[in-house]
Amino acid sequence: MQSLLWLLDTVIGLYITLLIISVVLSWLVSFNVVNTSNRFVYMAGDFIYRLTEPALGRIRKVVPSFGGMDLSPLILILALAFLRRLLPEVLL
Repeated sequence: MQSLLWLLDTVIGLYITLLIISVVLSWLVSFNVVNTSNRFVYMAGDFIYRLTEPALGRIRKVVPSFGGMDLSPLILILALAFLRRLLPEVLL
């Protein structure tokens, strides 16, 4: 059971890291620090978008927009951190 807990904790940690990279990359693109016409940047951004958008899209449907600020990554990170803390109590 400890192996399953370790695996779930690692996957959740990697997904949180991916969410943070997604937010930072979107800021860099918005402020023209990186250019999406660069093939590598485009491919990396598209890959990250495809992995994070299914979860973020569901949250965006429920949470109203706050004048251009997207709070869905923050909400998802908090939910995943809560799940990460809850798993040892449930599984052990």
